[in-house]
Amino acid sequence: MFNKLVFKKLKLKQLSTSLVIVASLLVAQAPFVNYAEAAGAEKTEKKKRKSHLVGQRVGKKVQKAFEAYSEDNVKDALVILLDISTSKSYDKAYVARMIAFMYATLGDNEQKTIDYLKLAIEPDLLNALDHSESLRLLGDMQMQTKDYKGALKSYYAWMDFTGKEDGQTYIKIANAYYSSNQLDKVIEPADKAIAVFADKPNQNPYILKITSYYERKKYNEAVKVLETVIQLFPENKQWWTQLPMFYLLIEDYDKAVQTLDLAYKLGHLNKEGQIKTLASLYSQSEAPYKAALLLEKHIASGLVKRDDKNIATLANTWHSAQHIDKAASYYGELAKMTNNAKHYRKEGMLLKQDEQFSKAIVALKKALELDISNQGRIHMSIAESYFYLEKYKQAYAAIQKAMKYPGTRKSAKGWKNFIVETAKRKKVSI
Repeated sequence: MFNKLVFKKLKLKQLSTSLVIVASLLVAQAPFVNYAEAAGAEKTEKKKRKSHLVGQRVGKKVQKAFEAYSEDNVKDALVILLDISTSKSYDKAYVARMIAFMYATLGDNEQKTIDYLKLAIEPDLLNALDHSESLRLLGDMQMQTKDYKGALKSYYAWMDFTGKEDGQTYIKIANAYYSSNQLDKVIEPADKAIAVFADKPNQNPYILKITSYYERKKYNEAVKVLETVIQLFPENKQWWTQLPMFYLLIEDYDKAVQTLDLAYKLGHLNKEGQIKTLASLYSQSEAPYKAALLLEKHIASGLVKRDDKNIATLANTWHSAQHIDKAASYYGELAKMTNNAKHYRKEGMLLKQDEQFSKAIVALKKALELDISNQGRIHMSIAESYFYLEKYKQAYAAIQKAMKYPGTRKSAKGWKNFIVETAKRKKVSI
């Protein structure tokens, strides 16, 4: 069922966040800025972390690369950076970081981006902003290359380094656990993300929680999350259709029909499957009239296809609602669509029940022409219809045919006597 509920795995955007970071760092900062101060790092970090400056020789080449980058010549900038020879540990880390961000900007070599980021991070010498953003970009790149274990390590390292409770990073961590099939570990970081976003709720951690619970078959827990989500994000149509499906999973049919009914009244149901599901729930909750009206309306509008399957459902539903004339009409339409004898038989029987005897005879005779089984019963129904139309001669002929079948012989014999006596009393020759 879950594939009908529209829940899908969260995916990181293709480095969009990281590329914004690249642009902001490379455009806004010159190579010799004191990055710890520029980053606005926490006071405790400023005291503990020593600030470094790139060497003058290396700095000139970095400046040249920066100028090329500023003119959108990213490849030229990369060539310049790759040609730099460094001896000092900080210079090596700094240039490696610049190379990594250039590769990230080009977006055509994820592994080299990762390799250079590791070279930049490993000595633990970069200034606060550079180090923190390198850790975060490394995590994003590792997610893209499906190195979920590495991504988790990078994201946790970023949070340890910055001391920040960051909602988006918690979402990434939860997603990494989900992607690595550690479903039980999704919940904690998702809850932490929810707490961070308390003032401005974000749907993504809820999606991850629901997915985790669903895939572990913890449907009751998933329902509780969905009930919260629908209150927080009532404008999102998908929750109104997904919550009823989860109610069905836990067999709470009353809440399923109530929620989907409300979703329909709010205008959130706009797909054929949704309308058919609601109609089915109406029928199951002993409201076939509502089900029939719903199907009829949306078959007429074209939202629900006017095919033999849906017309058959509509005919059955009207029959369940005891609207015999409606049911007969749709069985007639179905019979013409399919040229199936059993549908003509059903149409004829319902028309007879509704005392539309002339129409019943036409439908029943068509069923006989198509060689339907149990023909004795059909001849009996034709005889009865003629009788009530006071066409006793035709009734007598039909009942004679019914008497040829073992299954209807006894009852047909009784009808035969009744027809003869009635015709005699009314002085009609048969």
